[in-house]
Amino acid sequence: MKALILVGGFGTRLRPLTLTLPKPLVEFCNKPMILHQIEGLVKAGVKDIVLAVNYRPEIMVELLKNYEEKYNVKITFSVETEPLGTAGPLALARDILDKDKTPFFVLNSDIICEFPFEQLRDFHKAHGNEGTIVVTKVEEPSKYGVIVNQTGSTLIERFVEKPVEFVSNKINAGIYIFNPEVLNRIELKPTSIETQVFPRMATESQLHLFDLEGFWMDVGQPKDFLTGTVLYLANLSKKQPQLLSNSAVYPYVLGNVLVDPTAKIGKDCRIGPNVTIGPNVVIGDGVRLQRCVILEGARIKDFAWVKNSIIGWHSTLGRWTRLEGVSVLGDDVSINDEVYVNGV
Repeated sequence: MKALILVGGFGTRLRPLTLTLPKPLVEFCNKPMILHQIEGLVKAGVKDIVLAVNYRPEIMVELLKNYEEKYNVKITFSVETEPLGTAGPLALARDILDKDKTPFFVLNSDIICEFPFEQLRDFHKAHGNEGTIVVTKVEEPSKYGVIVNQTGSTLIERFVEKPVEFVSNKINAGIYIFNPEVLNRIELKPTSIETQVFPRMATESQLHLFDLEGFWMDVGQPKDFLTGTVLYLANLSKKQPQLLSNSAVYPYVLGNVLVDPTAKIGKDCRIGPNVTIGPNVVIGDGVRLQRCVILEGARIKDFAWVKNSIIGWHSTLGRWTRLEGVSVLGDDVSINDEVYVNGV
């Protein structure tokens, strides 16, 4: 099987982190975002992965070559000379996606969930039509474009943008599977798969929905990155609790906390809930961390407080500093002692 990951452009919503690395390589819960997806795809039998990119592909090449060897998968870059939207990249990669006439996955690079690729593959093959969209349920559907299916069926009937009255609470989760025939609907030009391709497929009764179980989040901006971290850690505590730091072993841990083994943590700290600490992080004495992400090589000095924030690679927080309010530090940022940072 094959898959195309829509890597996209500049990652402006996640700056300043994406000034250093392309968004797919930013670590989410101590693993590059895209690696979460590659592992799920390989588990479902995918052998060819296409990355549709139009920004700094050269940075990704070396790292992803290592993944090719580790996971025995072929990774190809499909580089856009102009942004092609969410459908145009399929036409650009047609030679790969259409080469053996089997279904292929398409997904956005900044979503996190329990990727149900195997179940989605089996469901799609069973109904036999052109496409399947993974959907997730939301509490406030009026904020989204929602998907309405036919009563008693998984066939999609129509799409409604930000409905005033309730018609559905199901939204597009950014994961699809298609038969190669769908490529005949897409020209090599900027095209939106959501507004220009899907409605036509639904009209022809060629598009189904697949209900996603469990958590889902688009982590393409800081506040959602943090929310996604909370959801991921909660899921990890249910499915693989051995991967989290145990409060019986680490007395400073409160709730769901993921700590890389190379991190060094001082005495009298209180860490958690909902914290991830990356490789080679150094945390001083008396530090308080809550609902935050600390990336590789960061240094947090004594008695600092970090809440609801992201600390970038190799950044330093001075003694008695306080960060909160969805503050984001990029690469190699220094905050002096006793500085209060809120929403920066």
